[in-house]
Amino acid sequence: MHTLICGSLAFDTIMVFQDQFKNHILPDKIHTLSVAFYVPEMRREFGGTAGNIAYNLQLLDGNPLIMATAGEDFAPYTTWLNKNNLNTSHIKTIAGSFTAQAFITTDIDDNQITAFHPGAMVESHQNSVKDVKDVSLAVIAPDGRDGMFQHARECFEAGIPFLFDPGQGLPMFNGEELLQFIEMADYLAVNDYESQIIQDKTGLTLEELAQKVKALIVTLGGSGSQIYADGQRYDIPCVVASEVVDPTGCGDAYRAGLLYGIVRNWDWQTCGRLAATMGAIKIASRGGQNHAPTREEIETVYTQALMKETITSERL
Repeated sequence: MHTLICGSLAFDTIMVFQDQFKNHILPDKIHTLSVAFYVPEMRREFGGTAGNIAYNLQLLDGNPLIMATAGEDFAPYTTWLNKNNLNTSHIKTIAGSFTAQAFITTDIDDNQITAFHPGAMVESHQNSVKDVKDVSLAVIAPDGRDGMFQHARECFEAGIPFLFDPGQGLPMFNGEELLQFIEMADYLAVNDYESQIIQDKTGLTLEELAQKVKALIVTLGGSGSQIYADGQRYDIPCVVASEVVDPTGCGDAYRAGLLYGIVRNWDWQTCGRLAATMGAIKIASRGGQNHAPTREEIETVYTQALMKETITSERL
């Protein structure tokens, strides 16, 4: 059985400006802004929520199936997915479109100027969950607005349990629309900032939102994560990374761990620990898909973190 990954595919072009933006942007001329930054360092990464989640789930041998839309420039990404044994049969090419892409310029203070082109992503509704067979679980991750609604509704009507992961797509929906998603979803995953936005938009507390799903997952960055399920809150500690290089895609890696555990009916503490392990492994590499641990290496990091957690608990 497959885990269906509905979300975006994107190219991320990251450029580094070896100075501070503030030295080149004049406050009294902001109304006629025209600046250029010399960026000798540049890299292009494969990204997007569907790509990142599926890549991490494949590292776990989790049988992911990507459902997304891409542009006519997608060939290099296709080659990458094939190289990593990821199924591309439900990636639809939209004629006359570019693949979604972000152009990010970062200065030496880690300030960022980003331009995002949605491209083929806005046509994600051209894919249908009805065309997919043998799916036991799905995730609805940030994607085109119409596509997110359609895929959530199709999963619900087909009886396919799904994790709703609104992420950076939150601004596209009002409180009533978010509640529609949550009423259909089995699981809801957000970070700390997103959890506050959902509370503000829906008027519901975290505890009230948790009552509408089997589990509400809130990630807290370096402070770990919390899983509201079974009428209680499970506090999942952060797994210490070998080094902190780039947080891009850590949330997607975490969600891959969750999906893997949910399919196998693991308890929530075990699901959370694996999710935290995947996030810790990812943060030690640049980009969302450049880490390549073996299953054995993932298991080692997980086991070491669990042993450390046990020792700490016994000391307390």
